[in-house]
Amino acid sequence: MEHDMQSKTMRGVFPILVTPFDDRDRIDIDSLQNLVDYCIAEGVHGFGIAYATEIPKLTEGERLQVAEVVVNHAAGRVPVVMTTGAPATHVAVEYSLQAQDCGVDAVMSLPPAGAAPEQSRAYFKAISDAVDVPVFFLEAGDALGGPLMRQIAEESQNLRYAKVESAPAPHKVGEAVECGAGLITVMGGASGTHLIEELRRGSQGTMPWPSLPGAFTRVWDQWQAGDERAACATWTDEILPLIRIGGLIHKEILYRQRIIATPRFREPTPAKPLDATTQREFDAVCERLGIGTSNP
Repeated sequence: MEHDMQSKTMRGVFPILVTPFDDRDRIDIDSLQNLVDYCIAEGVHGFGIAYATEIPKLTEGERLQVAEVVVNHAAGRVPVVMTTGAPATHVAVEYSLQAQDCGVDAVMSLPPAGAAPEQSRAYFKAISDAVDVPVFFLEAGDALGGPLMRQIAEESQNLRYAKVESAPAPHKVGEAVECGAGLITVMGGASGTHLIEELRRGSQGTMPWPSLPGAFTRVWDQWQAGDERAACATWTDEILPLIRIGGLIHKEILYRQRIIATPRFREPTPAKPLDATTQREFDAVCERLGIGTSNP
């Protein structure tokens, strides 16, 4: 399958899409398509399908269903990156081939947990050799570090991107940019929490939640225009007050804006419900930003 976007370097704001569920815990296709359209209208440069998409809570059939819906509805307007990692190399290769068959523009994977450096090298080379699309190295949790990332890319012809969110994220992004120079395009993650610091260190994009696509694209555009002060102000005023609250709010934000029909996560949810004080703080920020009420 030909992927026209392979010739273009992927950079910019690539929100990780959430999976909307209906009241019976089924994937809400209409809401997912609404979310794709909403983010594109807000100026995003691509999409990710990854852990914030609740991939571990989806069946294998549902994973492919989400990929197909997003790819088909995006219809070439922006590229789509999908997480395809697995503890076993064979399974990761199979997931990557399935995602490629669905039409994604790149695949992404963590190194296997606890793997020795030579095992991680073999893992990524197997994925790279199997697919015809670019591969993202996902660094989260235990970091392998920039030098090994560079070595893996030199041995894996399709590994040309990295999403880096290991703590401390700005330092790790800077290390990846330095070590990957001329070979790896580095993006940040971690909900966009360190976006400004990552941009200062050479990050070429971010993969945040999809709840604030307009704010993130404004920061990106302001930074690209050389207006660091405006970018910092937008991030501080529109993004920071919400991302510091936690993961449960992101579907709620989309629900309040009538983008998705319910704010449901599949159980168990990734965080506890907001306490009364935090709920009031969240409501106040939403009111200030014009996001809406909890009963759209």
